[in-house]
Amino acid sequence: MQRVALIYNPASGQYSARRFAAVQNAVTVFRNAGVSAELLVTNAAGGATEQALRAVREGYDTILACGGDGTVHEILQSLVGSDVALGVIPLGTANALAVDLGLTAPPVQAARALLTALPARVPVGRIHFRDETGQMRSRYFLVAAGAGEDALLMSRLDKGLKRRFGYIVYLVEAMRIWATDTFPLFEAAFTLNGSNTERVAEVSQLLVVRVRSFGGVLRELAPGATLHNGSLRLLAFRTRSRLRYLRFLLAAVAGRQTFSGPIELVDTNHVECRSRNGTSETIFVEADGEVLGTLPVRIEVAPQALTLLIPPHADP
Repeated sequence: MQRVALIYNPASGQYSARRFAAVQNAVTVFRNAGVSAELLVTNAAGGATEQALRAVREGYDTILACGGDGTVHEILQSLVGSDVALGVIPLGTANALAVDLGLTAPPVQAARALLTALPARVPVGRIHFRDETGQMRSRYFLVAAGAGEDALLMSRLDKGLKRRFGYIVYLVEAMRIWATDTFPLFEAAFTLNGSNTERVAEVSQLLVVRVRSFGGVLRELAPGATLHNGSLRLLAFRTRSRLRYLRFLLAAVAGRQTFSGPIELVDTNHVECRSRNGTSETIFVEADGEVLGTLPVRIEVAPQALTLLIPPHADP
C-alpha cells in the first residue's frame, strides 16, 4: 500500500459532520504511516463508481470505501479485473462486509487495521438483471444478492429515515412487509454442485450469500458462506407462509436456524430466476442492498476477480 484513495459517501449512515471529521482523521493515520492518501467525496448517486475509475486511471494502488455496503458496491464495479486493492472503512447503516472482515471499530482504528491488512484475490458474485428501462444489465456484488422479499424490503426503505434512525428502519419495514405482503412465487432454476440435473423450484425468496456474517440481528444467516467460496451459497424459500418465515427468522436471530423442507440451503455455480407463466407480479432484484431492477435474473461467480484487503485478525 503506497498510494491510497479514500472515497467518502456523505449520504451513507448518520451524523455526517462527525463522520467527515472521522474520515479526515483516518487520512491522517495513513499519511503518518508514510502512505500517500487522498480523500475524495462523492456528490451524486453513482459518484463513487466514477471516482474509483478515475483513481484506477491515475495509478492509485488501493481504494478504500468510506461508507456502507452501497458505497462498497459502487466502487466494486470499477475494480473487478484490475490489480487495485479494495478496503473498507465502515460508516454506513448496514456494514455487512466490514463486519465480515472484522472491521467494526471507528474509522481511525479501522484505518490502523488496514495498514497491516493482507491483499487476497477473491471471487465475486455477478448478477444479470432487467433494469427499469427493460434493458438487461449486470453488476458485481460482494455481500449478497437476491430476488423476492429482501429486494422488496430494499425498494421500500426511505433513505431519509434510514439516515436519521439507522438499522431500526430495516426492522420496522421488514415487519410491515411480513404482515401485509402476499409473498408471490417465481421460478428458480439451479443445479446442485456435484449433480448434472437442473432443479426448478417455485420460491417467494431467493438469496445468494457471500459473507460469513452479516452482523446485526441476523449474523450467520447462511452457514458455510465465505468470501473465498468459488460457488454460490443459496437460500431458497419454497413457501408463502408467514408463520414459516417468522419461525426461520427468529431461529436465525438465535443462531438455531435449520434448512429442511420448504427452506433450503444449497451450493450451486449459478441460478436463474424468472416469473411464472401467467403471472404479472413485479419481483424486485437487489445486490449488496441496492435495488437493481426486476426479473429475469441470472446469478453466477466471477472467479478471482478482486483484490480485497483482509486484516490479520479477520476470519471471513
